[in-house]
Amino acid sequence: MKDNEFRDWSSKAAEWGADYRARLRDLPVRAQTKPGDIAAQLEPSPPEAGQPMEAIFADFERIVVPGMTHWQHPRFFAYFPANAAPASVVAEYLVTAMAAQCMLWQTSPAATEMETRVVDWLRQALGLPNRFTGVIQDSASSATLNAVLVMRERALGWKGNIDGLPGQPKLRIYCSGEVHTSIDRAIWVSGIGQDNLVRIPVQGEKRSMDVGALDAAIRSDRDAGYLPAGIIASVGGTSVGGTDDVAGVVEVARRHGLYVHVDAAWAGSAMICPEFRHLWAGVDGADSVVFNPHKWLGAQFDCSVQFIANPGELVRTLAIQPEFLKTHGADGIINYSEWSVPLGRRFRALKLWFLLRAYGLEHLRGMIRNHVAWSRKVASRLAAEPGFEIVTPPMLSLFSFRHLPAAGSDSDAHNYELVRRINDDGRIYLTQTRVDGKVAIRFQAGQFDMREEDADTAFEVIRGIAAELSG
Repeated sequence: MKDNEFRDWSSKAAEWGADYRARLRDLPVRAQTKPGDIAAQLEPSPPEAGQPMEAIFADFERIVVPGMTHWQHPRFFAYFPANAAPASVVAEYLVTAMAAQCMLWQTSPAATEMETRVVDWLRQALGLPNRFTGVIQDSASSATLNAVLVMRERALGWKGNIDGLPGQPKLRIYCSGEVHTSIDRAIWVSGIGQDNLVRIPVQGEKRSMDVGALDAAIRSDRDAGYLPAGIIASVGGTSVGGTDDVAGVVEVARRHGLYVHVDAAWAGSAMICPEFRHLWAGVDGADSVVFNPHKWLGAQFDCSVQFIANPGELVRTLAIQPEFLKTHGADGIINYSEWSVPLGRRFRALKLWFLLRAYGLEHLRGMIRNHVAWSRKVASRLAAEPGFEIVTPPMLSLFSFRHLPAAGSDSDAHNYELVRRINDDGRIYLTQTRVDGKVAIRFQAGQFDMREEDADTAFEVIRGIAAELSG
């Protein structure tokens, strides 16, 4: 591709992106294709000769776009959001064009120094104390793996990386059943093993870890010869928003000398609003915290921030410094590749810098407050409708509900069918979960361009299709 062609196609791609955002409301939220539809339109072998960009772009529009679920759609109420505010998208254009490898300070000083500054901006915005510093990871899964590796090394006296795990005491990590499955994967990848992830029962409306049972489990494991290493607390769990008593968890951890990691991947963004910070009261005493600006705050995926009270422990766990990665002639610099498992790093800080400057905290607070209010409105309207029950009350902008089938009918099958029909309809997108073993339907408001009318549409779609299903 010649320089002038690059300019023309870059402009066309940007124009397409703007047009795409403008017409999202007219598209079904979830892809309406069947399995195999897209693959059937793709050539089975790679081309031997280059093809014209006109043909490639036309095929993109004809083949790819119909097979995409539109995560930026204002009526995307499934999973958690993966927002990409326009200012963040513009920043990603620039990052892609420069294509820098930002693993070390010397490989892109601006990337390192901006990361340090914007992560501290976020620390201040969330009301976290200055005992925390931070790093941008690709996802909360990576941040949690980092935390688990530090738990492992600290508990083993920093011998796990050197000696390996055979012959070492069996470690124990503690969490509730409401945590994300990324915690399970971190336990697998770290070599600790699934059987050593201890699930503590939950209690109350917030589905919080029972801190008394947590303390008892740690004591029992010690007596049985296990080596407790750390606790993972949840704030806004993926299923229905399960939220632990962080202060209580930290108190138990300090009593036993354990590391505490707080997973607030989704809900952490809401802590820019002071009135929501009671949900993670006690977070000041944690060893690490993760939240994803690429969920609710508006940063383009991928962008997860891990705050750490003692970064020296993380560096001690992960850093490898061969001669070819050393920066000579400069002291006191940070090489963020030593704070994460991958060596390679993208310039993720730029989109945060653009985002925070373009919208400002007050605009972002207003967005989150609206999402919480609109979700609660949908919940209260459904609760007032015959045949509906609210299974778990709103945790910020997430709640779950169930539609009651005719007497004698299978509730799980009925609600699965309701979700299927809603999503096939295309106007909104929802997902299901299980609460105490029974199927429930999740509703989560969080899309960057959502308006109150979108919440009203969601209520009407849910009510209307449930009525059709009931006959």
